[in-house]
Amino acid sequence: MSADWKVRFTPEPPGPKAGSRPSADCTASARPAARGARGRSSARTGPRSRQVPVRADSTPPPPPHRGAGLRPRTVLAIAGEDFSIVASDTRLSEGYSIHTRDSPKCYKLTDKTVIGCSGFHGDCLTLTKIIEARLKMYKHSNNKTMTTGAIAAMLSTILYSRRFFPYYVYNIIGGLDEEGKGAVYSFDPVGSYQRDSFKAGGSASAMLQPLLDNQVGFKNMQNVEHVPLSLDRAMRLVKDVFVSAAERDVYTGDALRICIVTKEGIREETVPLRKD
Repeated sequence: MSADWKVRFTPEPPGPKAGSRPSADCTASARPAARGARGRSSARTGPRSRQVPVRADSTPPPPPHRGAGLRPRTVLAIAGEDFSIVASDTRLSEGYSIHTRDSPKCYKLTDKTVIGCSGFHGDCLTLTKIIEARLKMYKHSNNKTMTTGAIAAMLSTILYSRRFFPYYVYNIIGGLDEEGKGAVYSFDPVGSYQRDSFKAGGSASAMLQPLLDNQVGFKNMQNVEHVPLSLDRAMRLVKDVFVSAAERDVYTGDALRICIVTKEGIREETVPLRKD
C-alpha cells in the first residue's frame, strides 16, 4: 500500500461534542481576516453583542405592574333578605397613572338589577351596551322586564359565545329575584356563574373576600349567633371594607359608589375615599 493511500485514510482528530461551544482559537481561525470591501479585521473571539446608547440623564420607566392596561377594578355585592347592594370604587387607572377619578363600575340594567364589572374598561363598556340592547329587545318582544335570574342566564350565554376570544371582564350581578329576595350572581370571563350571598372581585378582592366570609358568612367564628344581615349593617360593612382596601391597594380609591336595590327601586350613595 502506498504512502499516499495511507495518508488519505488517516483518521482526523475528533471534533467538539454535540452541544458544546467551539473554543476561541477555532473561532478566530475560522473567521476571515478581512470583512467586506472595507477590510476591517475581525479579531473578536466572543459572541457579538448589540449596545444601545443610553443618555446619562435618562431613567428607565417603571415596570408594568400586574399587566398594565388591563387593571381590574374593585367590585363588591351583598344579598340580604329583601335587598341587594352592589358597590365599587370610582378610580380608573393604568399602571401607575390615574386616568379619571370618577368612573363607577356599577351599571343599572333594570329597576331591580345592577351589574358590577371588573376588568378591562373597554370590554366593560362594550358588554354593558350589548346587555342593554338585549334587554330592550326582550321588553319590546314580551312587553315585560327581564328578571334578575334571566339576565344572569343571558349574560352567561353572551360570555360563552365569546369563549375563544373572551371579554376581559369579571361580572357580578346584584338584584331581587322573583320572590323579592336578594340575589347575587358571580361570573368568570367565559360564562360560568353561580348564585352567592356575597362576592368581591377586582384588584382588592383578596382583601375584601376574607372580610365578607367572616362578617357576612360567619366563617371561622365560634359561638356566634347567625342573625340575618340588615341593610344598615350591610352598608356600614361595605364602607368599612372599602376604606380598608383603599389603604392597601393603590388601584382602589377616590370614591365609593353604592347601589342599593330594594322593592322601591334603586338608590345610589357616594362615599369619599382616599385620593392618593
